[in-house]
Amino acid sequence: MQMIKLSVIALAVAAASTQMAVASQQSESKGFIEDSSLNAHARTLYMNRDFRNQPSGTQSYREDFGLGLKAIYESGFTQGTVGFGVDAFGLQGIKLDSGRGRNGNGQFPTGSNGKAEDNFSQAGGAVKARISNTTLKYGEQFVDLPVLSTDDARLLPETTTGFLVTSNEIENLELNLGHFTALTAMDQSYRDSSNDGLLRSLDLIGGRYNLTNDLSAAYYYSDAEVGHKNAGEATIKKHYTNVNYNLPLAEQQNLNFDFNMYNTKFKDKDASDKSSNNVWSLAAAYSLLDAHTFTVAHQRVTGGLDGGYMYGYDGGGSVYLANDVQYQGFHQKGEKSFQARYDLDMATFGVPGLSFMTRYVRGSNIDSGARNDGKNWERDIEAKYVLQNGVAKDLSFRVRQATYRANDAANVRDNNEVRLIVEYPLSIL
Repeated sequence: MQMIKLSVIALAVAAASTQMAVASQQSESKGFIEDSSLNAHARTLYMNRDFRNQPSGTQSYREDFGLGLKAIYESGFTQGTVGFGVDAFGLQGIKLDSGRGRNGNGQFPTGSNGKAEDNFSQAGGAVKARISNTTLKYGEQFVDLPVLSTDDARLLPETTTGFLVTSNEIENLELNLGHFTALTAMDQSYRDSSNDGLLRSLDLIGGRYNLTNDLSAAYYYSDAEVGHKNAGEATIKKHYTNVNYNLPLAEQQNLNFDFNMYNTKFKDKDASDKSSNNVWSLAAAYSLLDAHTFTVAHQRVTGGLDGGYMYGYDGGGSVYLANDVQYQGFHQKGEKSFQARYDLDMATFGVPGLSFMTRYVRGSNIDSGARNDGKNWERDIEAKYVLQNGVAKDLSFRVRQATYRANDAANVRDNNEVRLIVEYPLSIL
């Protein structure tokens, strides 16, 4: 971890003293207020999960409905060689419907009486500085990187506390370095609540380089320390690799290849126990007439870790794999999975803003210890419409349905799931 921390400092210093390859963002700064923005976002989410073939006495149905409000302020940078600014956010979650025995979808905190709390809120912020095309941000923030991503799959997003350096000093290359010490869960308002404070610290380094307009490659590494109070600690080291290639075939025809791979190593600090896991996916997507996209993907898990690929410390947002879909990730020990997907954009047919998606994923060869014949499948269907103009421009309506089935060896509950999502983003400044 110390090497990554030193690399962060070195990058910031280099940004101030090296001849840069691209125009400086800081030199074009208009000022703290002049470049500031304030955006609001409202999301209503109805969600139910109907678990099938459950053992007696276990919860078989979950249902809740809520409203999530989010406001994000981002200042510009002061003018000069070094620019300074601040970012701030406010989050509010409001329960519209859920009762004892029905909650548990991860939308609201649960009180001591077993009921979902009526509302919860959170506020936070970060300070930032910019030299040339390199920005350093410290505080509570949202992060979207392959080895650490704040999940946003419920009413409100996760947040993480630490610092992140983002550098674009070299044309077509973005570098990221960071150190984080806490994660706040999507359904909680207190700091470091994700997985009951499992994450102790995490260092990351990596970047993406666009070799051409159609070919890019990325590599990221993270070194995390995890553990609960009065419990054993462990280290989780992740390597992530991505290659994305876009191949134009003819007018309004395109073929895209996307390869993702994680190598993860786990080590218990108080024992000699070590384990590792590899998971990779390759997807090929054929686009036609700006309306149809046909995708096929294959994903495979190898390694001795009993749980297969594990999130490790967050809510599950940091898994950039083709078959990590709505309900299941298809990354259990030994699992091999295949996906077929179809997307339709109705703009070509005179209905802009309307789109549909359906996919089917089948997994096999799951190793549960006593057996290695675990099988499962998931079918997802989604429809979305976004208003294109008028007072409510960008208001969106989305319906998502998932059906998941597995045999006993897969050791995951069957589920029928429905999500109804209405979102309205509003730019105030």
